[in-house]
Amino acid sequence: MNRQRVAIMREGEEGKGPVAYWMSRDQRVSDNWALIHAQEQALERKAGLVVLFCLVPEYLGATMRQYSFMLRGLRETEERLASLGIPFILLLGNPPEQISGFIEEQDISILVGDFNPLRIKREWDKALAERLRIPFHLVDAHNIVPCWLASAKQEYGAYTLRPKIRKLLPRFLTDFPALYRHPFPWGRVARRVDWEGGIASLAVDRSVGEITWLSPGEGAARRALREFLENGLASYGALRNDPTRRAQSNLSPYLHFGQLSPQRVALEAGRFDENISSLESFLDELVVRRELSDNFCFYNLFYDSFQGFPSWARKTLEQHRADRREYCYPRERFEGGETHDPLWNAAQREMTATGKMHGYLRMYWAKKILEWSASPEEALDTAIYLNDRYELDGRDPNGYAGIAWSIGGVHDRPWPERPIMGKIRSMTEGGCRKKFDVDAYIRMVGER
Repeated sequence: MNRQRVAIMREGEEGKGPVAYWMSRDQRVSDNWALIHAQEQALERKAGLVVLFCLVPEYLGATMRQYSFMLRGLRETEERLASLGIPFILLLGNPPEQISGFIEEQDISILVGDFNPLRIKREWDKALAERLRIPFHLVDAHNIVPCWLASAKQEYGAYTLRPKIRKLLPRFLTDFPALYRHPFPWGRVARRVDWEGGIASLAVDRSVGEITWLSPGEGAARRALREFLENGLASYGALRNDPTRRAQSNLSPYLHFGQLSPQRVALEAGRFDENISSLESFLDELVVRRELSDNFCFYNLFYDSFQGFPSWARKTLEQHRADRREYCYPRERFEGGETHDPLWNAAQREMTATGKMHGYLRMYWAKKILEWSASPEEALDTAIYLNDRYELDGRDPNGYAGIAWSIGGVHDRPWPERPIMGKIRSMTEGGCRKKFDVDAYIRMVGER
C-alpha cells in the first residue's frame, strides 16, 4: 500500500508479541488500509496479528440506536476476522487506558490505528502515544486521499479542495491488495467476544428506538451499494434533491461506521458510466464534499461551536443577534416536531422514527432552527444534539460540517441580508415547494 497513507504518531522500541490494529472508525475487514498495513507489518516480522476494538460506555450523545447498529456490524467483523485466523478482542472503557494496558500485557510489537479528525479521537490518539513505548502508526483508511495530504489548511469550500483532490486521485484511487489468511498465530487462544456483556456495560439512552429498515454490517453494505448502482445511480443526478422520490443511496450509515469503504464505492461506481451527469454528481458528493468535511474538522478545532464559523458569518450573526423572532422554540418543542411548520415537523419526525433525514431537508431543518432559536449558539447546540441523538450517521464530520454550513456559513459565501439570518443563506418553505411536492412528503411521513 501507499505509505503516504500512514502517519507516525510515535517511534519506539518494538515489543516481541503480535502487531495490533486498534479498529475504531473503520469497522470492516475488506478494503481497510489500516488493517492491510497492520498485516503487512506483521508479515514482515513473521508475527501474529490481533484486532482490538475499545467500546466506550458513552460517546458524544449516541443512543442505543447507534450503538446497536455498530455492535451488530462488529459481530460480523469478528466472524470475518476469525475466518482469516485473526482474533478480535473487545475492550471496555477508556481507550488510552485499556489499549495501553493490553499492549503492555501482551508485549505488542507495533500498534496501528485508523484516522479520525474529531477531537475526541485525536485526544485519545495523543494520550495513547504518550503512554506507549512501542511504535504507533495512524492510517487514513476513510478518505481516498489522506486528509493531511489533500490540503495543509482548512479549505474555503468544495471549489478550492476539488482541484487538489483531483490532482492526487490517480495516486490514491487504486484497488486494494488482498488480505491474507494470517499464517502466524498469536500464541494464545482468544475467547469469543461476550457481546451481551458489552451491551450491558453501556451507559447510554435506550429510549431511542433501534431501526429495522436497514441491516448493518459489511455484507449488507455491499448489497446496498450494488442495489443503488444498478437501480438508483442513473436517476441520482436528477432526483437526489426530491425527498419524495427516494433517490438517495442510503449508504451514509455504512460509510459513517466504516462498514463500507468510500474508496470501494468510488471504484465500483466508476464502472457505471451510462449516465455521466449522475455519476459525476454522486462522486462529487462521495469524494470531494465528504473529504471537505474531514478537512473542516481536522483543521478547525472549533468545528462544533460559534467560534468555528468564518469571520463574516460571526459578524453578521452578531449584528442580528437582537432581531425579533416571530417564533422561538425551546429544544423540547424542536425534538417533538412541534413547531408551526408542517414541513419542518415532518422532517424531524422522519429522523426521529427512522434515523435518517433526506439531505436536502437537513439544510432546511438546520436553517430553521437558527431562525427560531434565541441565539446562534443555542441553534447550533440544538441542531447538533438532535442530529447526534437520532441520526444513524450522527457524530460525523459530515454532520458537523453540514450544520456549520447551514447555521454558520462554513464553505459558503455572504448572501443578501435578511432579518435574524443576516448574510447567512436562507431557505424557505416556498423555495422547497419549487423543488419538490411538499404536501406529498408530509403525507408520506405521516403514513409511516
